[in-house]
Amino acid sequence: MSRRQRRKRADGPRRVLQMHGTFDLSGKEARVVRLMNHWGDRVAHDLLLGDPAARAAMAGLDAKVSAHILERPRLSGRPSMVRLLALARLMKRYDLILSFNWGAMDGVMAHRLFHRLMRLPPLIHHEDGFDADEAVARNPMRNRYRQVALGSARALVVPSNELAHIAAVEWHQKAEKVHQIPNGIDVASYAGRRPPSAIPGLEPDGRVILGTLAGLRPVKNLRRMVHAVAPLKDRLRLVIVGDGEERDVILAEAASLGLSDVVMPGFLPRPQDYVGAFDLFALSSDSEQFPTALVEAMAAGLPVVATDVGDVSAMVSASNRPYIVPPDGLSDFRAALAELADDPTLRTRIGEANRKRAMQCFDEKVMFGLYARLYGEAISEELAFI
Repeated sequence: MSRRQRRKRADGPRRVLQMHGTFDLSGKEARVVRLMNHWGDRVAHDLLLGDPAARAAMAGLDAKVSAHILERPRLSGRPSMVRLLALARLMKRYDLILSFNWGAMDGVMAHRLFHRLMRLPPLIHHEDGFDADEAVARNPMRNRYRQVALGSARALVVPSNELAHIAAVEWHQKAEKVHQIPNGIDVASYAGRRPPSAIPGLEPDGRVILGTLAGLRPVKNLRRMVHAVAPLKDRLRLVIVGDGEERDVILAEAASLGLSDVVMPGFLPRPQDYVGAFDLFALSSDSEQFPTALVEAMAAGLPVVATDVGDVSAMVSASNRPYIVPPDGLSDFRAALAELADDPTLRTRIGEANRKRAMQCFDEKVMFGLYARLYGEAISEELAFI
């Protein structure tokens, strides 16, 4: 009987190795943290990060969750055979391997090279989207590396129709291997309005509160939002919740346009406690797949103005789709904001339709069940993930 078989028969939590480029604060980490909290002490997690310092999302884990950051072996760097072998040896200790996005692809390649020789546990890879360098088109060399590395993966999980298409066409993955699982949240916890005081620095002044949740990175193109809002500053109060490298750039851009009162409180935990303080939600990204922040806004009953990227148009209610605009259409983005800012009845009607759709399609109970089945079948122990 193998070590893994003995471990599976032993009483105790299943052992899972997660591989991430970073474990900072974004939609992917929010989903992973919800799943880890849901399974509690039934699963023990070790996390290997390409950037071990990028671990801010760990703060969202419940005390009962067993989770540790590993310092070795290195996940990032030149993919030498020595490093790949070290990654494969690490995998032998676990019941299941979970890898996430391009930052973990060397780990996926290590599994591909050594899974038969070393009888490695099953690996399930997850792709959530791309940074600015692959937002429009994927790097051909990376595509080839992905295709080869994914050869031994038991499954590839994606949240969006667009990513499922990319997996089939660009990475040549078989349809039965690709599992599309929408990101889910606790929709009920977002119900109802929240006071503006839930957001530090926000004081109501009669203007419509326009909010967004985003990492302050170039791919989110928050400068586009600033340019759209500036001519409407007498009607809209802009709130940007999130942290990142572009904070100073965004503030400087806003100041140059005469938009001096943008509220930027940084990252705030528990979005269910403050998203309902917004009157209107906006998303200005150059690239998205299935943005969790959009689901959160819908759950809070908000109308949405957004760029037509990824699955955004398919996610919102039918009545909201006229306000999903081309990424290069700044005037369309601004016109959509102006129309909704001027019509509170329209905002309420669209917001109610969005909340109803979120309740029907994006509740986390569905997500929990789909992941439990996929992960459980991989280790032939579905009960371990229920």
